[in-house]
Amino acid sequence: MTHIYEDAQPPHSPTGIWNQVEVRPIEGFVFAITPFNFTSIAGNLPTAPAIMGTTAIWKPSHSAQYSGYILMQLMQEAGLPDGVVNFVCGSASKMSNHLFAHRNFGGLHYTGSTSIFRDIWTNIAANLPNYRDYPRIVGETGGKDFVVAHPSADPDALVTALVRGAFEYQGQKCSAASRAYIPKTLWSQIGEKLVSEVKSIRMGDPTDFTNFMGAVIHEQSFDNCMNYINNAKGSNEAEVIVGGNGDKSKGYFVEPTIIRTTNPKFPSMVEEIFGPILTIYIYEDDDFEGALKMCDEGSDYGLTGAIFANDRKAVLHAMDALRYTAGNFYINDKPTGAVVGQQPFGGARASGTNDKAGSAWNLLRWVSPRTIKENFNPPKDYRYGFLNES
Repeated sequence: MTHIYEDAQPPHSPTGIWNQVEVRPIEGFVFAITPFNFTSIAGNLPTAPAIMGTTAIWKPSHSAQYSGYILMQLMQEAGLPDGVVNFVCGSASKMSNHLFAHRNFGGLHYTGSTSIFRDIWTNIAANLPNYRDYPRIVGETGGKDFVVAHPSADPDALVTALVRGAFEYQGQKCSAASRAYIPKTLWSQIGEKLVSEVKSIRMGDPTDFTNFMGAVIHEQSFDNCMNYINNAKGSNEAEVIVGGNGDKSKGYFVEPTIIRTTNPKFPSMVEEIFGPILTIYIYEDDDFEGALKMCDEGSDYGLTGAIFANDRKAVLHAMDALRYTAGNFYINDKPTGAVVGQQPFGGARASGTNDKAGSAWNLLRWVSPRTIKENFNPPKDYRYGFLNES
């Protein structure tokens, strides 16, 4: 915020003129809708517009109301005045229908599913004539995040990235690795180790730090994961090579699961699942170009992705070929774990508006600059010099 205030000022003013830029907050309020899976996002979405001077109404996910409430208490204890951030739990549809019809609706700060974000955008568009100003719409939505391996990739680094990227936090990350393109010879080197590593994963109570995984968030998520797994088990285009079981007798536990498919358009290879399921497609070593093309065209999303290669030419080529496939791109690293201030986060295509949470790009969406010119020596005659023919 401080840098924005400083950088917004014009570099100079001519003699007799004072140029300024006022970084005004947008008119109206911002509606912040936050997800269950990253508590820090729940804190960020309502406070980013508040930092820039705009009040926010904050609706937490119904699956994370308590953690949101604790954050709200922390902000109040830290001195946040009443009415700046307003924490409201309730029906998403009822709140949205009321707030999006309000004349003073100024913006949306959203993280959640792509389908809901599109419905919200349609709702806002229908109310456009009623608003005082054009509302700002900032959204980070789904992902079908990829790992593309080149034949020159380090096998051990690739295995580690796949396990961490796909199964940390039960794959409940919009950035989780959920599809991988691996060359045939490399697969022959890593396949058994990858399966062995996944089998070694401990699941259980997350307060026991020796457990790598816990349960998925709720029964709906559990059922969704098992539907994709069972679909793979019953298909002649795919096989479950590790995992594939679930238990909801106490908690909603889905085993870390890897599906291998012969169809690059197989549902689990294309659709966001939001669970501990990784689908792998094996390509011929000499078809790296085809693998890049399949990756670019294989999903509607464009959030995160990674290339693994020790061949620098292959890395540079992949960076170019996959330029719009990921808003956060990783080289020889898993496609999760963006750090605020180091890798500003966000993607485009069906993954959102790519306004980069945790950066100045995001904060700029919540201001409406006013340019001010003050003339200390205003002209006293309307006639310009060139009007005098002599």
